Amino acid sequence: MKKLLGLVICTAALLAGQVYAQDTAANKDMQSLRDKMKTEKKALVAANMQLTDTEATKFWPIYDRYQNDLRPINERLGAAILAYADALKAERIPDAAAKRLLDESIAVDEAEAKLHKDYAARLIKVIPVAKAARYLQIEFKIRAAMRYEMAAGIPLVE
Repeated sequence: MKKLLGLVICTAALLAGQVYAQDTAANKDMQSLRDKMKTEKKALVAANMQLTDTEATKFWPIYDRYQNDLRPINERLGAAILAYADALKAERIPDAAAKRLLDESIAVDEAEAKLHKDYAARLIKVIPVAKAARYLQIEFKIRAAMRYEMAAGIPLVE
């Protein structure tokens, strides 16, 4: 559980920080953090999946594709956070800006839900349903904790 919390905090920092990294050194540091996070997440998933060799052969390519397909969603989430931070510079966020932020937030959630649904269908074709559910549960827990950590630092719209 401690590893999961550490991973979540790193993930939240990565998502929030990736949109702020401007110089080469910061980008290199973020890439190092991103690589470490990927390795730790994969190890956490591996430790909890209890896959047979046959299942692992089929599971890990899907896992890798899922992580790649999740990247644009994470980038959209980071961009939405940055847009919100920019909008907060004013005393009050104009209604049009608030509407754009709201629409993008909902679109990100919908894209993530669609991705989960698509990959659930792929997973149950290659591993037992209970193991597919376990994997997605791990992903949901990581993302829920990540979003909680990010939300804690984001003030409400005024």
